[in-house]
Amino acid sequence: MKTNKLASGVVGLAAGGLMAALFSSTVLGAEVTYDRLLNAENEPQNWLHVHSNYSSTRFSKLSQINANTVGNLRLAFSVALGGTQKSWIGGGTLQGTPLVNDGDLYVANGWGETYKIDVRSGRRGTIRWIMDPGVDPTEADLPNNRGIALWGNNVFTGTLDGRLIATDADSGEVAWEKQVATDTGEAFTGGGPLALKDSILIGQSWGDNGTRGWLASIDANNGDENWRTQMIPDPGEPGHETWADDHGAYKTGGASLWATGSFDPESNLTLWGTGNPVPMFDPEFRPGDNLYSDSTVAMDADTGEIAWYFQYTPGDYLDYDEVGSHLLYDVEINGESRKVLGHFGRNGFYYNLDRNSGAFINGGQYLVEVNWTEGLDPKTGMPLGYDSSKLLQEYIPGSAPRRGKPAIDACPHLQGGVNFWPTAYNPILNIAYGASFEGCFAVVPSGDQIEDPNSVAPGDIFLGGDWSVNKRVYGSITGIDVRTSEIATKGIHPFPHYGGVLATAGNLVFAGHMDGTFAAYDAVSMAELWSINLGGTFKAPPMTYSVDGQQYVAILMGGGGVNLVPLAAPELDNIQNSSMMFVFSL
Repeated sequence: MKTNKLASGVVGLAAGGLMAALFSSTVLGAEVTYDRLLNAENEPQNWLHVHSNYSSTRFSKLSQINANTVGNLRLAFSVALGGTQKSWIGGGTLQGTPLVNDGDLYVANGWGETYKIDVRSGRRGTIRWIMDPGVDPTEADLPNNRGIALWGNNVFTGTLDGRLIATDADSGEVAWEKQVATDTGEAFTGGGPLALKDSILIGQSWGDNGTRGWLASIDANNGDENWRTQMIPDPGEPGHETWADDHGAYKTGGASLWATGSFDPESNLTLWGTGNPVPMFDPEFRPGDNLYSDSTVAMDADTGEIAWYFQYTPGDYLDYDEVGSHLLYDVEINGESRKVLGHFGRNGFYYNLDRNSGAFINGGQYLVEVNWTEGLDPKTGMPLGYDSSKLLQEYIPGSAPRRGKPAIDACPHLQGGVNFWPTAYNPILNIAYGASFEGCFAVVPSGDQIEDPNSVAPGDIFLGGDWSVNKRVYGSITGIDVRTSEIATKGIHPFPHYGGVLATAGNLVFAGHMDGTFAAYDAVSMAELWSINLGGTFKAPPMTYSVDGQQYVAILMGGGGVNLVPLAAPELDNIQNSSMMFVFSL
């Protein structure tokens, strides 16, 4: 582990003004206190959380860039985020969100190399330090990092080898590090840590590799562990009976945490989405509902005790995990003010839940094509066709994969719908926005994995089957009226989305596309108002900040070379990898 910092002196600079310009970053960002994190929406010039605030709404009050001015948006500067010395894949898959505190921008590349970048000038990003966690490149075939956290005077980074690192924001020196993941195959590739009052929450994200997901609370001051909650219950714990096999399938059962959770300070509950049960395509290996996979799990932030859960797709066999964002908002529904958790399900449905109890309020289909169930029970939110007396679900007869049977066709695509990429909520319009895949796939249980889970080597994904795509997969951004869960607006795009969205008070929704297009859309009509193609692949969500009254929009680009929708979008095959941050302004 090492830190690279800007040199302390410059030789041969005759002009004092030039030297002053080069070393103008003597003003340090204010300490990030719990009070500031609680009231992050009142600092629209900054971006202090991965999802902008504890409610995960990714909404900014900034409006200098708006529907009338966005046509004048231009590239202000860009910064290369390195990582190319590690392997061909460069900086890894860039899926994170930069954080900004008073003109200091912090961001991590796919290897967890964390950067402090001075963006005060508005004309360039000056790297002040780089913290390299020293991850062994053989530890990850596709490195990625979905975010970091700020707390006190430290920057917190989760690593591919399961460490949590606190880096001093001023010096770039490591304040402490903790090996949090201890079992083989466990890692932090998912959402960024969540900073609370005196603790950092971080979730284990390699469930698809035959591990179990968990959420850990770490003391922000010294790295000591406060508590750890398993997302798959141990024998004797409530919910373990939903793993009804006779061979310990829960031990490799998945339910990992891929995206940063939300926090409700009123109830002191932290709310996280969990991954699919594993093996993902072979339900006969793991009969039962498989709690707490495919769920929202609400936990007491002080103790980790589970307060409630809502399972979207019991006994899932289509990889429809629900790790994505959980939007928290207060809204009037049927004449009553409700405290709501809103969620774009990977399974094709939007859900409103009571965020204090998990009770279903309403829901509706947001994708064009869904064929694995005929809809949601209007009282419970359970998929129609669910039978609690059965150990193997088949929501529509003949629609579930079974050993020895032909492949089945399912919609949506195994990536969703909305997967782990962040959603957004505009409280002015009462509209939630989700960027999606629109398409289908085929799946069949097969291979040695379904007979012997020990055949899954560390680093292998425990599929339990095979999947394929034989039709074009498109993308969309859907706006949902959160009072009714009905579609308010929708735009269809030529390529699937993989990076998430940003909503602003300027009546805009920003999103990057897999073909390298970065675009701004009208928040009501979804009409494209501005776009630019930058030649790479966007798998990260945009964010916005301001310096001295000037608004900027930033997004990471990186992760080419891998077409996630083979045979469905061949135009993406030859896009090359990159590792860049682009920043735009008027």
